[in-house]
Amino acid sequence: MRIVVDLNRCQGYAQCVFLAHEVFRLSGDETLTYEPNPDDEQRLRVQRAAAACPVQAIVIDRLEGAERSVTP
Repeated sequence: MRIVVDLNRCQGYAQCVFLAHEVFRLSGDETLTYEPNPDDEQRLRVQRAAAACPVQAIVIDRLEGAERSVTP
């Protein structure tokens, strides 16, 4: 999983920080920092954080090859 935050759109509401504090952090007063490639175990939290963003600044992208299942 790869996430991208449009920092020009982000207004520092920090809903993402509350929902996925392992991935999103506030530095200083309103500067958001984040882990662009969090573990898949964080997927649900990151999806909830993206959905909760009031300005929809968080985009979640699947990495190539991820989520592929091999059928025998």
